[in-house]
Amino acid sequence: VSYAIVIEEISRVNAAMGLCVSVHNSVSAYPVHMFGTEDQKKRFLVRLASGEKIGTFCLTEPNAGSDASSLETRAVPDGGAYVLNGNKVFVTNGGISGINLIFARTQSEKKGHSFSVFIVESDTKGLEKGPPEDLLGMRGNPVCPISFHDCRIPSENRLGQEGEGLKIALLTLNGGRIGIAAQALGLAQAALDASINYTRQRYQFGKTLSEFGAIQNFVADMATDIEAGRLLIHRASDFKDKGLNHVTEAAMAKLFASEMAVKATRVGVQIHGGYGCTKAYPVERFYRDAKVCEIYEGTSEIQRMVIARSMLK
Repeated sequence: VSYAIVIEEISRVNAAMGLCVSVHNSVSAYPVHMFGTEDQKKRFLVRLASGEKIGTFCLTEPNAGSDASSLETRAVPDGGAYVLNGNKVFVTNGGISGINLIFARTQSEKKGHSFSVFIVESDTKGLEKGPPEDLLGMRGNPVCPISFHDCRIPSENRLGQEGEGLKIALLTLNGGRIGIAAQALGLAQAALDASINYTRQRYQFGKTLSEFGAIQNFVADMATDIEAGRLLIHRASDFKDKGLNHVTEAAMAKLFASEMAVKATRVGVQIHGGYGCTKAYPVERFYRDAKVCEIYEGTSEIQRMVIARSMLK
């Protein structure tokens, strides 16, 4: 719960930094903490926890997004090491990362539990980073592609057992979704804060915007939706704190909060009118930043699949 509050508060000011902190902790440091050996924790987790190194979670590929089982990156055993070849795209924190969690296929089967996770440092020979993506939103985060060309990784850098990649990915993403939900919540709260401030200062027809019923309805709906999202996020966080199954709760929180953030930031732009479409006010950035919350860490469509499967069991 405390972690969700931290991500929300950071994201109220800078959602790109909230994204950096969420990905670094939820899906990079956390899986090393959960699945790493004592040696891996000493070599990698200490540096991640101290902030000496920033982490990434490299799952998405040009042909593997929501369908994580279609990974094409390969890790071929070679003596006491693995040789990695492949491409990852849309790597959050990629431009500044020092430690990367790489998901790669380790068996010949195309589908199923045939991939594993490797901890790869950015200065490893054969790892190359592409230029930062020119993004719609979250432009403060250095998202970039990472490719591997005969990149040799010692076997002791494999996280978990061979073939456990899917299990690690799914368990990790449950917490990651709570982090992204909190990020979306911070964006929505920022839009509401900015909108309230603007309505008290802007005059039309001889009175402030805050005195118009239509504007009051906007504010009331935004505030109610934000509180509903906050409660869903804190509920999922509480389940995780208590060690309870929180797959459905995390998916609900992420689904609701991300779509709520898009709506709240859109309304924030509407309240600001023409000024909302300029960079003179922050709501245009909030609006651009909010959209991707419906996409990364599992699209809204994937969240609905997760929730429906739970309900229909």
